[in-house]
Order: sequence, then C-alpha cells, then structure tokens
Amino acid sequence: MSDDFHCPECGAEVHPNAVGCRSCGARKENGVWQQSESYDGVDLPDEDFDYEQFIREEFGEAPPRRLSGKQLFWWIVAVITLIAFVMLSFGI
Repeated sequence: MSDDFHCPECGAEVHPNAVGCRSCGARKENGVWQQSESYDGVDLPDEDFDYEQFIREEFGEAPPRRLSGKQLFWWIVAVITLIAFVMLSFGI
C-alpha cells in the first residue's frame, strides 16, 4: 500500500490513516471525507471595530482612583523607608 494519499478537498498530502487534513481542515467521518467549513478559527472583530468604544460599553467609565487610608499609610511608610535607605547608603 502506498504511503502517498492526497486530500480530496485541497490536494495536500495526508497520511492514509489521518482523520483530517491539516491544510484545509476537511474531516473524514465514517470513511467519507467531509468538506471543511469556511471558518478560519479566529474570531476577529470587523475592520471598523472601535476598541475604545468597546471598552467604554463593556466596562463603563473608570472612576478616579483614590487611595484608601490603609493604602496611603503604606505608601508613606514605603517612601520614608526608601528615603532612610538612600540616606544610610550615602552616609548623609
């Protein structure tokens, strides 16, 4: 038996025991090759897709971010620690 078999849909070389064609996506079901659907596997938006508008519609406008009391406290501690580290490193 020859190892050369070609897909009946696109003509690409396919292994005789393959269940589908890697080139065109045709499948073999119950011994019969079925034509693949014309779907490229990627759900990309249309050319006129507006990403910024999508974000606004999906998530709404972002509220201004404010630090809570706990976050503010830890930011101050971090800045003071950084300043102390720099002062000790340079002997100031």
